[in-house]
Amino acid sequence: MTQDLAHSLSSRLFQLSPDRQTELVARACQLIDAYLEAEAGLEPGTSPKQTPHLTSVTLNALGAALEVSPFSLQRAFKRALGISPREYANAKKMERLRAALKQGQDVAQATYEAGYGSIRALYEQAGATLGMSPGTYKKGGAGVTIAYAIAPCHLDLVLLAATDQGICFLAFGPEREGLIDALRAEFPKAAELLEDTALLQDSLEDVLRYLAGDLPDPDLPLDIQATAFQRRVWRELWAIPPGQTRSYSQIAEKLGMGAGQRAVARACASNNVSLIIPCHRVVRGDGGLGGYRWGISRKKLLLALENKNWNDESFALTADKS
Repeated sequence: MTQDLAHSLSSRLFQLSPDRQTELVARACQLIDAYLEAEAGLEPGTSPKQTPHLTSVTLNALGAALEVSPFSLQRAFKRALGISPREYANAKKMERLRAALKQGQDVAQATYEAGYGSIRALYEQAGATLGMSPGTYKKGGAGVTIAYAIAPCHLDLVLLAATDQGICFLAFGPEREGLIDALRAEFPKAAELLEDTALLQDSLEDVLRYLAGDLPDPDLPLDIQATAFQRRVWRELWAIPPGQTRSYSQIAEKLGMGAGQRAVARACASNNVSLIIPCHRVVRGDGGLGGYRWGISRKKLLLALENKNWNDESFALTADKS
C-alpha cells in the first residue's frame, strides 16, 4: 500500500454516494480511528481494553459494534476503498509512524506513539502479506468453531468453510460426506463444524459466480495459517491474471530461488483455499498441468473457464471424480 493511498483513504470514503454500504464503511473507519487513537496514548506494551463500541480491530468486533455480518462489512470495505478494515488500520498506523519519524522522533518512540506497542509488533504488521487475518486458530483448528456450506457446481460439489475471521477451506468432490470428512481431517481439533449456508451465502455466491464464468476472481476475507515462504508464493499466485499461467520455475525465479520449483510446488499443494488463492494457474515448465489437490481434470477445466473456452458439454465429458 502506498503512502498516498493511506493519506487519501478518508477523503475517498466521504466522496462516495450516501448509500448503506458507504455509511457502514464510514462508521467502521470512525471506530477504527478512535481505537487507534486510544491505543497510541497508552504505555508501551499495553493495548486498550476498549473504546466506545469497539474492543479490537477485527472483523468480528467491528461487525458486532455495527450489528452487521463480518463478511458483509469486509465486502463493503473492499468495494468502497479496495482494501480490508485490517489494511485500513495498518495504513493509518503507518501514516502516524511516518509522521512521527519526519518530526525527528527515534524509531522506538515513533513506534509506540503510532500504536504498535513494540518494535516486534511493527515488523510483524509491516511484513504482513495478502491482506489476510493472522489466523485465530492453532494447528488443527483447536477450539475453533468452523461454519461450512456446500453447493452444486460444474465441478461436482464445492464446500466453503470459514471461522469468524474469514474463509479457511475450500474443496471440491462428488459427495457431501467426503467433503465434510476432508474438512474434518484438515481441522481435527475444531470445537465444532457447523453447516450454516445463510452465514456463508454471500461468499458462496461469489465462488459460484466465478465458477459460472461471471466473476474474474473471488475476493473474500481469509483466515489461514502459512509460513513466510508460503505467503510469498501465494502472493505471486495472486499476481497471475485470470486466464494466464506461470510455471513453478518462473515463480521460483521471481522469488530469487533459481532451483526452488519443488518448494514452490509444495507451497501450492498446501493451499487450503483453492480458487481464492489460484494455485490452478501454476503449471510445469514443459506446459504440463502438474498436480492439483482436487484433480487434474478440474484444474484443466478451471483454466478453460478463465479462457472462456468451456461449455456444459465439455465439463460433462471430461470432469473426473478425483
